[in-house]
Amino acid sequence: MRFSFHDIGEQPKGAEVIVRMRGSSANVLLLDQANFALYRSGGPFVFTGGFQRRTPVTLEVPEDGHWYVVIDLGGFKGKTRGSVEVISPGETESVVKAETGSGSRAGAAR
Repeated sequence: MRFSFHDIGEQPKGAEVIVRMRGSSANVLLLDQANFALYRSGGPFVFTGGFQRRTPVTLEVPEDGHWYVVIDLGGFKGKTRGSVEVISPGETESVVKAETGSGSRAGAAR
């Protein structure tokens, strides 16, 4: 399984995660630490998000905690690049910015 991920760290409930993609449609998933570990091991996991055809994708952090954004092609062929911004509740500028592609080595797994 190929995917790329962004570790967006500790985020408060209500933070806005904005994902912009270029390339193929993909699954955009927001996972806490426990569910990210389950996702990587192939076990059942709980997430916010899903298959996205349009960008930007906006997801809301459902509770305080450590979070990851996963961009996954779902087993289909294609390439996509994604950038992630996080805006804390009550803020107007992002506090976390990251960019990666489905083929990059940093933050990517197979």
